[in-house]
Amino acid sequence: MNLQFLQDLYKNHSANKSLAAGISLSEPKIFNLKNINESARAFLFSAFFKDQKYNHLVIEDDYEAAAYFHNDIEQITDALDVCYFPDSFKRMGDYDQLNSSHVMLRAETLLKFQPEDGKAVNKKVMLTYPEALFEKVVNANAFGRNILLIKKNQDIDTAFLSEFLVDLGFTKEEFAFEPGQFSIRGGIIDIYSFGNEHPYRIELFDTEVESIRLFDPESQLSLKQLLQVKIVPNVEHDFDEEERMTLLEYLPSNTIVWVNDLALVKEKLQAQKEKYIEKAASNSDDILLHANNVIDVESFFAKLSERSIIDFGRNNAADVFPEIATENIECHTKPQPAFNRNFDMLIEHFNDKSAEFYNIFVCAENTKQTTRLQSIFEDLNQNIVFTALPISLSGGFIDEDLKVLCYTDHQIFQRYHKYKVKQAYSKGKAMTIRTLNELTPGDFVSHIDHGVGMYSGLQNIEVKGVKQEAVRIIYKDNDVLYVNINSLHKISKFTGKDGTQPKIHKLGSGVWEKLKNKTKKKVKDIAAELIKLYAQRKAVPGFAHQPDTYLQTELEASFIFEDTPDQSTATEDVKVDMEKESPMDRLVCGDVGFGKTEIAIRAAFKTVTDSKQAAILVPTTILAYQHFQNFSERLKDFPCTVDYLNRFKSSKEKKETLQRLAEGKIDIIIGTHALLSKDVKYKDLGLLVIDEEQKFGVGAKEKIRGIKQNVDTLTLTATPIPRTLQFSLMGARDLSIINTPPPNRQPVETEVRIFNEELIRDAIYYEVERGGQVFFIHNRVKDLGEMCSFLKNLCPDVSFGSAHGQLIG
Repeated sequence: MNLQFLQDLYKNHSANKSLAAGISLSEPKIFNLKNINESARAFLFSAFFKDQKYNHLVIEDDYEAAAYFHNDIEQITDALDVCYFPDSFKRMGDYDQLNSSHVMLRAETLLKFQPEDGKAVNKKVMLTYPEALFEKVVNANAFGRNILLIKKNQDIDTAFLSEFLVDLGFTKEEFAFEPGQFSIRGGIIDIYSFGNEHPYRIELFDTEVESIRLFDPESQLSLKQLLQVKIVPNVEHDFDEEERMTLLEYLPSNTIVWVNDLALVKEKLQAQKEKYIEKAASNSDDILLHANNVIDVESFFAKLSERSIIDFGRNNAADVFPEIATENIECHTKPQPAFNRNFDMLIEHFNDKSAEFYNIFVCAENTKQTTRLQSIFEDLNQNIVFTALPISLSGGFIDEDLKVLCYTDHQIFQRYHKYKVKQAYSKGKAMTIRTLNELTPGDFVSHIDHGVGMYSGLQNIEVKGVKQEAVRIIYKDNDVLYVNINSLHKISKFTGKDGTQPKIHKLGSGVWEKLKNKTKKKVKDIAAELIKLYAQRKAVPGFAHQPDTYLQTELEASFIFEDTPDQSTATEDVKVDMEKESPMDRLVCGDVGFGKTEIAIRAAFKTVTDSKQAAILVPTTILAYQHFQNFSERLKDFPCTVDYLNRFKSSKEKKETLQRLAEGKIDIIIGTHALLSKDVKYKDLGLLVIDEEQKFGVGAKEKIRGIKQNVDTLTLTATPIPRTLQFSLMGARDLSIINTPPPNRQPVETEVRIFNEELIRDAIYYEVERGGQVFFIHNRVKDLGEMCSFLKNLCPDVSFGSAHGQLIG
């Protein structure tokens, strides 16, 4: 059995056949799909979508629900014509800043539904939500009229092209980093179209298009050669009122509408209209969404009533349109039960369903998760047969009609599951080009092969009859070096002592090479001595931990987030080190929020399962308590005792903690410098974890060295000091780097604005209404009460508290 087997079951599902027989484009009808739950909706939808030639508009309740359903359909069908259609703005309900990624997705979606040679398209899917429906879209004729087709060997007038792109809503920049930007540098034209994930680079020979390719904005490397491209306009640009229409009017007549809660859609659209009127009245100068681009809700629903509607959620579409004929279609599905990581309960459940001849599927995008699950079953001596599906679904289900259990790994292990939405490239990611853009002629730069020179700007040069753009660097005696922009990785801005001017090197003199070799020799001399010291430590016998038990497997599988590739590698590195006979000394380096603490938890638990203790050393009292909470929460379902030491514990509590630690009744102890005291005795210490070692003083580090002699040591840091990093880079300490952020980690957005009461109020309410919190930082303690009163008057229904450093004494 595999995914195809499951797809075939839904193809032959009675509900799918009822829909296929009942749908009629000439006579609108509502179909109530009753009792269809979780990702069973996606399987039934996908079966109908693949079997018929209709287009589909799916309206979910909100942004996240649409994204999750979009991911489910993509995973099940692997179809390229499944599109996500978001609203246009950075913050929902605020109309002053466009989200370039969202505008790109909207344009990309409209392009896929654009008629081909005058004929309507078929078998396309659009996933959206009420706030995205609120905006009108450019009509198909105006959209098609403003799409620019560029072909290889075509003649191009760059002046005309520049003017045309500006008219389409593009902005001319030195480099094209984001959708809607273009640059013309001699014979090289970069255009970041709104209809594509990557920008295009067009190279001209005189006025003729010599090559077209997709390229990566960061590395500037080619991704794909193309024969022609369509430059898609900014669909949110200023089109005339007669060139605008609702999304329903844009979609072909053979489009079926799927809804989850139609009453909620209407309610949200009406609320959005009221909010827009209020915003437009008070903020008309800054608002980007013009009145001619906003739908009339009643007219929109009148158009909707002319479509066939499939209600697969709340079944209230018939209440919204009582005049339309309704057909009820019964399904019998249930959501995946919650097992709370109780594997005895899960095993009993699987055995019961197997006895009832259910087919059992477990979905996990990361195959390690299903392998871990199988390992747990085997360690518990249970022969559970299930089919692993390498897909990621939002919610598991039981289908009683088909005798199918389709469960997800993240629900079994209570892990967090996040949707994935395509993001456009942004300037914030383009470090290499951005750095170049910040250089000014006269700045000193280093070239990895030629040494220090002076940056002299960009220049178009001709190589074998082809124009290229290059960086111009001046060396000694006015020698000039041209570096193609595809080789920018070899250049970096020179950094040295403040106020001292570097020595400019001469090209071809060999001085730079000699300097590099001399530096390498000095590094080796220092390294030899340090390696000798660390070799002595390696020679000291340590404790070789046993391979992972099923408890370790269960702990790792229960991690609420998906492991990133780097996090997975670092975890494996640590465990391999711990299983060696020599003591581990590993540095794990990664940004805040990249998963270093989880690695420490897994390492600590591994030593505990071998009847040893772990000590977690942190630099601050607050961090000690935070780690105590994190460790306790992660290990609450496992046979492991966690405690902490800090200055907020009374003398009596500290004494009791130290006694229990010495007796081996505490498995993991977390604390600050107090852990380095002579009073602290361990029954059998197996692991020392040091968080942010650079924040400890010299005296503390000497004591740490004494503990580390024959104990596995794991050091965690986001900002290693040069000496610590040097030890790792030269091999004296093992190093694991976590570069990959968690999936869909939201970037930090920073905006500098003039103090504005309305802006502050909107920002606070935006966060509060989504269930978030707001930290408002003020720069004067004496004015804090006054500022707090101001905020209370601004947002009277929001609770406020205030705190400052002088409260702690």
